[in-house]
Amino acid sequence: MYVPPRINSYLYRMQEATHPMRRLFQYLRRYRKGLSLAVGSSILNKIVDLAPPFLTAWLIDTVAGNTPGWMAEGLGLNSAWSAVVFLIVLTIVLHVLESVTEWLMKRTYMRVAQRAQHHLRVRAYQHLQSREMAFFERERTGNLMSVLNDDINQLERFLNGSFNEITQLIVLLLVAGSALLGVNWMLGGLGLLPIPFIIWASFVYQRRVGPHYRAVRRAVGDLGNRLENNISGMPIIKSFTAEDYETQRVRAASAAYREANFRAIRYSSVYVPIIRMFIAFGFVVTLGLGAYWLLYQPERGLTIGSLALFAMLIQRLLWPVTRLGVVFDELERARASARRVFGLLDSETTVQEVPNPAPLGPVRGAIRLEQLRFSYGNGVEILRGIDLEIEPGQTVGIVGATGAGKTTLIKLMLRFYDPTGGTIRLDGHDLRQLALYDLRRNVALVSQDVYLFHGTIGENIAYGRISASKAEVREAAIGARLHEFIKTLPMGYDTVVGERGIKLSGGQRQRLSIARAILKNAPVLILDEATSAVDTATERAIQESLRELTVGRTALVIAHRLSTIQEADTILVMEAGQVRERGTHRELLALDGDYAQLWAAQVGP
Repeated sequence: MYVPPRINSYLYRMQEATHPMRRLFQYLRRYRKGLSLAVGSSILNKIVDLAPPFLTAWLIDTVAGNTPGWMAEGLGLNSAWSAVVFLIVLTIVLHVLESVTEWLMKRTYMRVAQRAQHHLRVRAYQHLQSREMAFFERERTGNLMSVLNDDINQLERFLNGSFNEITQLIVLLLVAGSALLGVNWMLGGLGLLPIPFIIWASFVYQRRVGPHYRAVRRAVGDLGNRLENNISGMPIIKSFTAEDYETQRVRAASAAYREANFRAIRYSSVYVPIIRMFIAFGFVVTLGLGAYWLLYQPERGLTIGSLALFAMLIQRLLWPVTRLGVVFDELERARASARRVFGLLDSETTVQEVPNPAPLGPVRGAIRLEQLRFSYGNGVEILRGIDLEIEPGQTVGIVGATGAGKTTLIKLMLRFYDPTGGTIRLDGHDLRQLALYDLRRNVALVSQDVYLFHGTIGENIAYGRISASKAEVREAAIGARLHEFIKTLPMGYDTVVGERGIKLSGGQRQRLSIARAILKNAPVLILDEATSAVDTATERAIQESLRELTVGRTALVIAHRLSTIQEADTILVMEAGQVRERGTHRELLALDGDYAQLWAAQVGP
């Protein structure tokens, strides 16, 4: 069996933003109030969390007859028991405050993270919708899904977890470090000595592991592409008994993702053991020296409580620092995700809206093509100098071999692309001077590739005009000759059509597409091979619907079946991006050229 090669994760690399974390925090400025509250409660929570070592040290010294001066002299607590009672009450108050700040911290961080990921996902999706069709033809669906789902979720996890950890680690270093140095600068300095090495090791780790996490993000996008393609193409996989072949391809994509993770794990797994050695050194040296001073050098003024404070505070300080590896791990994941998300947002569409679009007004449907040229960027012209004038209400049929440029012409009419030469005008306006919304709401498309969303038949018809009433949806279905079929369904218009309309036949999907166009009621109609994949009886029913649909509208009809355009006002025969013949059905038959040969092949002489 053929085993596919390992997927190249660099093959479909999207644009990536520079300074991604800076961009993320600039983006978070809109949530500055909530973020400030979260950070403030986090700082207070960590300060209160560090209180138990101090309380314990003070209690030990008090019981040992060495009540701290700030209690004995500052508060006037002369007896040991009164000082103990005060410490007990203070402990209760601080634990209540810790609980309140932890609740406020978690709640606020979660709300900010959820709001940020929601807004960022919607913004990214809106930007995605603004991209030209060439972008979607170049990028893979699974890769885009990975950005909108996995990458934005990764940013949410960072904001909800690791960002808070970074804040608390900074507070921990400042507060605990200051306290240790304040009690005894020499002993405190020894206790803090491992921290610069830990931070240095963390930055080395970050630099080494960063590229591997970017590879992980690309690999998960490739895997998503493969799974999305295979699930969508399951009927083909089964019909060609290609299950083993596709399993091998999924295995290859999954293996690439696994290997990318393995390369990252190689660094993450060694980080904590190395850091533990630094911590053990600092802890042992500090406690050993402190015990020596307490036993043999009492003149240094170190108390039993102070030694206990050092023991507990160093533990609280050094062990959380081991989380730097996990934090940097999450930071690198977030950096890789932010790079892709903001890279998507930074990407510019080649089909630009003009700053001050021309007012379109009521559309009559006059269309003019002037020396229209187009290339997809590979140096090959698909359209080569087409001139065409269509009066309002006229129907123009377009025929030609595959690759003649018919569908490309339709894409230019909808401004999915802009011409590389010449112009297209609607009612005298260059399409590039119109707002895209004004242009596209006045054009209805019935495509050979009918896309139905997962939902009910009624919802899919109403896609032609979202605000349509049920009565209007029903009238559109009647006009498309679909109503009688819908009546036979148990749930009627509430019948779910399934993913991509899998529960409907090709002819039913085409009629539903026509119903959408009827409901949209646009003055310009484009029919792209609307009867190419249906049987003869269904074709006649659809043609009857189309004849009624084109009345009073300007219509461009692409057809392989010439009977569909037999009654068109003008028929264009295209070849290699140029118009070779034009005229009515009778005129083209009399010309005895390409059209006449096509007619003879389909209908007979």
